[in-house]
Amino acid sequence: MKKSVKKIMAVILTAVIGVGLLAGCSSTGSSSNDESLSKVKKAGVLKVGLSDDYPPMEFRDSNNKVSGFDIDMINAIGKKMGVKVQIVTNSFDGIFVALKAKKFDMVQSCVSITDERKSTLLFSDPYIYGGVAVFVKKSNTTIKKPEDLKGKVVGCQAGTTAEDALKKFNGLKETKKYQQTTDAFLDLENNRIEAVVADPMVGDYYTTKNPGKYEKISKYLGKEPVGAAFRKQDKTLKDAYQKAYNELKKDGTLSKLSNKWFGYDIYSSQNK
Repeated sequence: MKKSVKKIMAVILTAVIGVGLLAGCSSTGSSSNDESLSKVKKAGVLKVGLSDDYPPMEFRDSNNKVSGFDIDMINAIGKKMGVKVQIVTNSFDGIFVALKAKKFDMVQSCVSITDERKSTLLFSDPYIYGGVAVFVKKSNTTIKKPEDLKGKVVGCQAGTTAEDALKKFNGLKETKKYQQTTDAFLDLENNRIEAVVADPMVGDYYTTKNPGKYEKISKYLGKEPVGAAFRKQDKTLKDAYQKAYNELKKDGTLSKLSNKWFGYDIYSSQNK
């Protein structure tokens, strides 16, 4: 009798442990199951968040169509991935909150890769190197280096690393923050501020479009890698993006886009 009871108890215990292990495996598998790429593939659409106010990276053209380097690049990547690209515009200072809220699948909006952002976001490899450059009116003879910003009123786009850099800069008279970089340059033109801090390629665009009006001082406040941002758990989507990017870089597509928007090839060996 005792032996039978022991055998029954052993069978029950084994069964309970087995169910527990299966439940544990199922739970672990579920939490680690990354469906980010499969969902995009199933929908046939990659939703991309960006702030359409940062020429030549992303901006509204004369026909109110979203254009720029990032737009051409992500459309090429979407084609490589076999999906259509849907652009979803969002102010930059709230773009990562919107990403986490699943308003879109990823962000391609000239996002600087920082340690702080890497703690909550997943990034592609850098596809361009930006930074924190200082732009002034050509007629301004008082600002020739970053140190000359002391005592000055300086503008930047809210939520960018330019704002972060200015927070660490001691001695400014005032930092004016704008929702759009275009508004910062408009205030610079009208002498409401004395300098704009922005990514070099963005400021270079304004300088090219307005010859003789603005200039970039030679020394930067910092240089930064720029990449596409994804939700931390969406590794399969990030990997598919990266694969497509690598192929476009290898076949020369990105070099053509660079020449189109910047006037030179940022992917050539001498500009890496």
